[in-house]
Amino acid sequence: MLFHYRRGDSNMRSIWLCSRNDAIANLAVIMAAGGVMTTASRWPDLAVAAALATLSLTAAIEVFRQAQLESLAIS
Repeated sequence: MLFHYRRGDSNMRSIWLCSRNDAIANLAVIMAAGGVMTTASRWPDLAVAAALATLSLTAAIEVFRQAQLESLAIS
């Protein structure tokens, strides 16, 4: 439903990125759980956590930069 708004202003872009990241995170956590169960190791969980942290940080930086540009355009 939100795919149409993925290129909108910073608010709409933020909603799109957060929703996308939530969907990716849900799938990644399930995969990590399977990896932990299969290998009896914590590394799949740690790898997914690092990937999700990177995904969230890049989305935050993207929205912040877009909001700055929008703010400068208004001024």
